Amino acid sequence: MLVGCNESQACLGYLMKPLPPLESPRFILSFDFDGTLHDPAATPTVPTELFGLLERLHGEYGACWGINTGRNIEYLIEDLEKSGFPFFPDWVVAREREIHLCDPEGSWSAHEDWNSRCARDIERLFTTQREAMERIRHDVVHQTGAQWFSFEGEPAGVVAQSVEEIDWIVSRVQEHARAAPDLSWQRNSIYLRFGHRNYHKGSCLSELAKMMGVETANCFAIGDSHNDEEMLDGTHAGMNACPANAIPEIQQLVRSSGGLVCKGVHGEAVLEALRHYLAD
Repeated sequence: MLVGCNESQACLGYLMKPLPPLESPRFILSFDFDGTLHDPAATPTVPTELFGLLERLHGEYGACWGINTGRNIEYLIEDLEKSGFPFFPDWVVAREREIHLCDPEGSWSAHEDWNSRCARDIERLFTTQREAMERIRHDVVHQTGAQWFSFEGEPAGVVAQSVEEIDWIVSRVQEHARAAPDLSWQRNSIYLRFGHRNYHKGSCLSELAKMMGVETANCFAIGDSHNDEEMLDGTHAGMNACPANAIPEIQQLVRSSGGLVCKGVHGEAVLEALRHYLAD
């Protein structure tokens, strides 16, 4: 049981539940949250029309849905309520690597096998590649104004001052990572998180599809930034899309994998993509 999430729900004075469970899901829908599904500058931040469409796809197409994000799950749960969601997703991928499942009563639990294996592999990686990580940390601390962070559950990460600075940091990381082939990183704007190459939004989506018995061709994914790359390269989802506000690299990746670059932005693009692939 993910106690923290349930405590957050109680503090906010609500308890949502997911849509009724599907005995045999036929489709999986995977949405990035910030910059894709959610636009903090819009009113509402998520189009209310989306909720009806998700209910329709759930009932008529057997589509379960989830949010695939770099946020931690507690922070995401709070913003789902603030954004007016009438029901929870069936699952959440948090911090680009942890899988959490929602039961019919609206309580969250971790996918223990996957999450524990991920934590062990990351711990082993950072132990065996200590020298490479120290070289990366040295470059960040002594050659940039970026902030290096490390705490329990998050072995290493960077918050840069600008996109140009994070571009330079990534170039140095790529150089040092040649000696550490299992080392990977997830970048979103000026933020960068280090991890193991086997755990990212794409591999999490494939693990969920395996659990539910859904083929890759019936997986849908939409995202807008660097940390969505693995989810959108055609390996883990047969239906790929990005909003018009996606970074150029993601737009090119989606085009090259035969996906849809939407005309709309943020939540309107999500509606456009779902109608393109499923609803029309």
